[in-house]
Amino acid sequence: MRKALRGLLVLTVLIGTLSTAGTATAVQPEAHGTTGATSTADEGKDILDRLLAIPGMSLVQEKPYTGYRFFVLNFTQPVDHRHPSKGTFQQRITVLHKDTARPTVFYTGGYNVSTTPSRREPTQIVDGNQVSMEYRYFTPSRPDPADWSKLDIWQAASDQHRIFEALKPLYGKKWISTGGSKGGMTATYYERFYPHDMDGVVAYVAPNDVVNDEDSAYDRFFASVGTKECRDRLNAVQREALVRREPLEKKYADYAAENGYTFTTVGSLDKAYEAVVLDYVWGFWQYSLLKDCDTIPADAAHASDDDIWNSVDTISGFSFYTDQGLEPYTPYYYQAGTQLGAPTIHFPHIEKKYVRYGYQAPRTFVPRSIPMRFQPSAMRDVDGWVSRNAHHMLFVYGQNDPWGAERFRLGSKARDSYVFTAPGLNHGANVAGLAADEKALATARVLDWAGVASATVQADPSAARPLARFDAKLDHRDTERDMTLRP
Repeated sequence: MRKALRGLLVLTVLIGTLSTAGTATAVQPEAHGTTGATSTADEGKDILDRLLAIPGMSLVQEKPYTGYRFFVLNFTQPVDHRHPSKGTFQQRITVLHKDTARPTVFYTGGYNVSTTPSRREPTQIVDGNQVSMEYRYFTPSRPDPADWSKLDIWQAASDQHRIFEALKPLYGKKWISTGGSKGGMTATYYERFYPHDMDGVVAYVAPNDVVNDEDSAYDRFFASVGTKECRDRLNAVQREALVRREPLEKKYADYAAENGYTFTTVGSLDKAYEAVVLDYVWGFWQYSLLKDCDTIPADAAHASDDDIWNSVDTISGFSFYTDQGLEPYTPYYYQAGTQLGAPTIHFPHIEKKYVRYGYQAPRTFVPRSIPMRFQPSAMRDVDGWVSRNAHHMLFVYGQNDPWGAERFRLGSKARDSYVFTAPGLNHGANVAGLAADEKALATARVLDWAGVASATVQADPSAARPLARFDAKLDHRDTERDMTLRP
């Protein structure tokens, strides 16, 4: 993504060491306590002064919002938490401050952080503060030069741990981590590596690709999702886009020339075109609802070229697999090809002669100058840990979301943890969309984990409601649409 980092400061940081099992454990940093204790003098200071008193913290911007204070900040992090003396970078975070007497929600989407005030669902539920973290290597939170081998799930979890350690003395009440999609994965990985930091985890629509080479769950999903009529419409448009490859690729070439798009990373316009088309059905179910099938051409074989183009472009986006579209997501594809895994699906409704490349691996979407090697043990480790050790964890999935085909599941040793599915919902599934009894239970558990459940709710979970009123501006959350095939 972009570059431009500010002056780098060297400070005391935590050091991770590997256990004999290969799991990273943290040595507590001397710079930050974990008790949340603060002096009376500190409590009387302005919250911004207290934030900026943290070593390595600097202000980028403060933005006003009624009832809160919202800060965009930089926090100095080590490039390598195992070897903190080998360089640092500036990681962007935001703080939506309500009151240090309220619980705090720690959010990451797993990508860039928004610098516009917003409130995630758990923050509304507990009426608390919210700390949001930009994932490492998404610019501007990228070391320069970038050592891509230091982009892994443990390093990112250690980023979160250091931020938590820095802020816990200010925000001493309970903490809940959360995130959606790759952010839900991130919250889960953080819990796996630092299980004593958070008091609860709410992970939304988090994929769990345990065995990267076994993806039949996705094929089964696409064979049964929605209705046959809707599936047939989508499949027909997707097939027709490949049947009409020649005229539509000419349109694509004109479109690319007009906008200055290039195809160096993916290799050719032809490969990019097929990648966009093969994302079409997946993209529809990820972002749309069953009722939206009415927007899909009903008779693809007799639809105009423009109708086919417009439908694919609306859902998949012909700009995405260009160099310019891919560049912001290089960190995601790097992680997908080194640890997270990526789905491979098949297209039984399309004759083989029309499919030249099939679903392309993450390596296709990362510049060749960046080395990649897949680590099959990473997701197996996390999956096994969640199955055996989940405690105060809530996983929420959407019934019609492809990414939920491979999901986290709980073993017999899980404690006070849940996996719920929102009927009819997509990649934007949330607690509010659950069936009534599950919605009430999920809300009650989050309130309890955050230490703000009333006696009434503790006695009767069906009485649970979010503590903060819905704010149409602050709580407005669209399913991210800037890329099709990514969590």
